[in-house]
Amino acid sequence: MKALFPYAATTRGVTVRVAVSFLAEQSDPQQGRWFWAYHIRIENEGPAAVQLISRYWMITDGRGGQQEVEGEGVVGEQPVILPGQSYDYVSGCPLQTPTGAMEGSYHMVSEDGSAFEVTIPRFPLVGPAVAR
Repeated sequence: MKALFPYAATTRGVTVRVAVSFLAEQSDPQQGRWFWAYHIRIENEGPAAVQLISRYWMITDGRGGQQEVEGEGVVGEQPVILPGQSYDYVSGCPLQTPTGAMEGSYHMVSEDGSAFEVTIPRFPLVGPAVAR
């Protein structure tokens, strides 16, 4: 499983794993559009249930331009993750450059009411033109 998710970070017993793939069929390099899908798995290895309340992303393009994205939940949900359980979702990121990176954090609340930030590991976005 870990090989499928090459990027990982653990905060307070919550591990965030990321796999990313370039989507050629949704990209149009002639029009300056590259698109990636990323698969996130959030694993609760702690003793208490946690709820994902909001997300924060810092998206960096190949020219060093940065865009911050914040919002409630992920893919329209604010999942509760029980101890020993995990939550998966897939989303996407368009860029106007063939390379970039993403990183961020999730704002979580434990069942005891304590709030904390969980690190989303930095992961690269690399299109095929650069991989050659």
